[in-house]
Amino acid sequence: MPRENVIRMAHGAGGKMMNDLIREVFATPLDNAYLRQMADSAVVPADERNPRFAMSTDSFTVRPLVFPGGDIGSLAVHGTVNDVAMSGARPLWLTAGFILEEGLPMETLEQVVRSMATAAEEAGVQVVAGDTKVVERGHGDGLYINTAGVGVVPEGRNIGPDRARPGDVVLISGTLGDHGIAVLSKREGLTFETDLVSDSAALNGLIEALLTAAPNVHCLRDPTRGGLAAALNELAGTSDVGIEIDESAVPVRTAVAAACEMMGFDPLTVANEGKVVVFVPPEEAEAALAALETHPLGADAARVGVVTADHPGMVLARTGIGGRRVLDMPLGELLPRIC
Repeated sequence: MPRENVIRMAHGAGGKMMNDLIREVFATPLDNAYLRQMADSAVVPADERNPRFAMSTDSFTVRPLVFPGGDIGSLAVHGTVNDVAMSGARPLWLTAGFILEEGLPMETLEQVVRSMATAAEEAGVQVVAGDTKVVERGHGDGLYINTAGVGVVPEGRNIGPDRARPGDVVLISGTLGDHGIAVLSKREGLTFETDLVSDSAALNGLIEALLTAAPNVHCLRDPTRGGLAAALNELAGTSDVGIEIDESAVPVRTAVAAACEMMGFDPLTVANEGKVVVFVPPEEAEAALAALETHPLGADAARVGVVTADHPGMVLARTGIGGRRVLDMPLGELLPRIC
């Protein structure tokens, strides 16, 4: 496919076009050993006497600003905490930059900031620095938030997107597609028999419980933009392994599955904001699954696949009728502006 000569919405959607943009435009000019990790957060050493730090940055442009189960403030905290936690780090500090559009109701801003404060307190992190800019009416869509997160990686933990190994068991901590469909339903005024609520949550407590039970976990990834399909393809490529999953084992709420079928979406490509994909050696798989299931955020955890030496860089899905299909990296995102 020829390279685009302008930015499209799909370039920010977590799929192949975004992957290509990162590698072709950003990765080469900014290249260094830490950026080359291509992880949710980069693990960097402070000095010889101090522990390693994990650092991450993210931006949030969700529309609408308030959605079932959260708002842009809590989402910004949860998303940043989760990116830091995916390296096995313990998140500690966040920064927050607010880009406000002229005309934004002060009441909305105050609600978002209170929500952010509550989310940070519940996650055990502090917002230690910030910035505010205001743009002219019509140039900011209400409110955008940019964040950075810093955490400490405990000694002995070595988790990264290049560490998946053949034989690893693939786990998912719960149902897929809740966030994307909840935001879409609010945005488009859709109603369903069952209320759909975003899964937005800070996962650092769940990750600590998981790593206590299964200390040799190889990879962690939160399947946000592009969903499970994008997360698995990224890890298969970075680790140069194949991945096979069983579609019937992937937990999806009935209402989410119905909404996806009605609108032509694949639940495996819909974004999540409170789930983690785990790659764990087979000898620790049962302990890891049990640790997930006993945590409130992992009650619907499931074993969904395995890593193989075959077809490196590819993800295959076993279908409900016994066949197999290639689970490609999504090209773009059918649901923009959901995180």
